[in-house]
Amino acid sequence: MNDLEPFARLVQALDPWRQQLVFIGGWAHRLHRLDPRANQLEHQPVFTRDTDLAFANKEVIEGDIKSALIGHGFQEELGGDHTPPVAHYTLGQEEGGFYAEFLTPLVGSGIKRGGKPDATLAKGGIVAQKIRHLDILLVDPWVISLRQEDGIPVSAPKDIQVTHPLCFMVQKFLIQDDRPFAKKAQDVLYIYDTIELFGALLGEFHEHWVRRVEPELGNAAKIVRERAQRTFSQVNDVVRAAAQIPADRSLSAQQIQATCQHAFGIVLS
Repeated sequence: MNDLEPFARLVQALDPWRQQLVFIGGWAHRLHRLDPRANQLEHQPVFTRDTDLAFANKEVIEGDIKSALIGHGFQEELGGDHTPPVAHYTLGQEEGGFYAEFLTPLVGSGIKRGGKPDATLAKGGIVAQKIRHLDILLVDPWVISLRQEDGIPVSAPKDIQVTHPLCFMVQKFLIQDDRPFAKKAQDVLYIYDTIELFGALLGEFHEHWVRRVEPELGNAAKIVRERAQRTFSQVNDVVRAAAQIPADRSLSAQQIQATCQHAFGIVLS
């Protein structure tokens, strides 16, 4: 599907909140290609139907995001047993269409007083899901400019916030043990492709790790190092599965393992 038009419509709807919202997830990875420092790659990025946007749980959000989305053709789809319920904001048929969801960091035990899950947050007219380890994705986001010449049908250039590529990779390690096998493999491919995009910035990523990311993580920085070592010290089943995902290029598990081991040897040193 051509999802650039609905994406542009989403950006237009959210324009008043560009300073509060950060694009994360698969769309962030796709948007990283628009940074002028990114290598030009021939293959397509990993496809994702959903657009994830994050904001800090203490962020002040004025106005009504839900009304803005509805005004641009989105529909609110509610589901789940949480209070308030989980919400997706869709264009087209949900099974094959484009949709956006909002996320915010989960802080604390994840259980409210009374024993109910602390899973959602209502703010700015929308409902966001609370996700653990999301806060690292909000550290020093990049600003990406959206332009017509890049194929995005915006009426004028728009600057949006996108999660920092290093934080994008680091968060994959933080959530790794909670992911099913197929998602672990997809995350490894995301990590490898991010290194391919920004191989010339590994030294800069190391400085950012030392100066901002490692202090933000605290004790969890050790977990990131251990899981990076565990994942890429040798070819394993997850790396092999990652190599089999792309349909438009040929990848070897050895290529992924060696590239990532080398990169994180620099970045996390």
